[in-house]
Amino acid sequence: MTSPPGRLASLDAFRGLAIAGMILVNNPGSWSHVYAPLRHAAWHGATPTDLVFPFFLFGIGVAMSFSFAARTARGDSRRTLWGHVAKRALILYGLGLFMAAYPRFDFATVRLVGVLARIAMVYLVAGTLVLFLSRRTVFAAMLALLAVYWALLAWVPVPGFGAGDLSPEGNLGAYLDRMILGVHMWSGGGGVYDPEGLLSTIPAVSSTLAGLFAGDYLRTLDADRGHGGDRAGANAALRLALLGAGLVLAGHAWDLVFPINKPIWTSSYVAYTTGWALVTLGALYQVIDVRGRRAWARPLVVYGVNAITVFVASGLVAKTLALWRVPSGAGETTSAYNFLYETLFTSWAGPLNGSLAFAIATVLFWLGAARAMYARRLFIKV
Repeated sequence: MTSPPGRLASLDAFRGLAIAGMILVNNPGSWSHVYAPLRHAAWHGATPTDLVFPFFLFGIGVAMSFSFAARTARGDSRRTLWGHVAKRALILYGLGLFMAAYPRFDFATVRLVGVLARIAMVYLVAGTLVLFLSRRTVFAAMLALLAVYWALLAWVPVPGFGAGDLSPEGNLGAYLDRMILGVHMWSGGGGVYDPEGLLSTIPAVSSTLAGLFAGDYLRTLDADRGHGGDRAGANAALRLALLGAGLVLAGHAWDLVFPINKPIWTSSYVAYTTGWALVTLGALYQVIDVRGRRAWARPLVVYGVNAITVFVASGLVAKTLALWRVPSGAGETTSAYNFLYETLFTSWAGPLNGSLAFAIATVLFWLGAARAMYARRLFIKV
């Protein structure tokens, strides 16, 4: 099993790793019983779970480098490519809105931002910059976005809190979200903040642009040497990993003055997570594309080639199971989601390990669905 023609196998594995991680952390048997590494950091700081979403945005940037180059080689104009970017962003946002509204479709309170909405906005902005600016200018923009965002959160005063307040209630992004989005925010934040808010989309663009430059590097190398286990490929993987390690350290250093924080997507968080993304991609590239050891990565590749499709389907099924009421005995009912968790997992593994086993089973279930799509060469491009 390999990636579809024209795709980098390590990139598909990287995106598959991100999607599998999303499904794993989004589907515990019970939110009351979750191991700490599978939870987001409470506020400042980061856990392995906080790497998942920025990894996916980074992967979008890597893929953008390859796809734009391939379409340009086929003769597509920048205007045609931008039309493709805008259409794809609109579809992604529409899917996100549908997922947020499903199944009641109460648009008076529906959340207007979210994971897919952020992907859509980031893809539109990043794609526009890449298509109409030189690479040097795009690189400068990537750094400028991080610096400007830091300055905004540090220096712009928030009524009632002042400038530089990075609390859930007092940071500038949360204040703007309350002003602009109102009730159309994440319910888990109690109406105070949204982890995929509007202002924090600015540094998220830089997460994707960082992936673009990693993709440019791998694409140029690939054009020069082709796939194979030569020294150039090994050196490239090492350079990616060393650069990534440097960015992880830079993120920790920046954390001293601008804390690593996923909900407000701080600039230090971008440096930190981009570093880990480079280390991971470098390792995958070395093992899969340079050494040619692909068999172990087949499940990740299967996930990666239909990443958005699996993410949307898994979210809709989880919501359906959570709303579907089934008998639980003694005249009571419970959700189908909870029924499966308690019946199939807690009975032998207990609440905590049963919750983890449920999440792993969910990952395996959707792997089976993705494998069936792959076997039929069904690749749904969103």
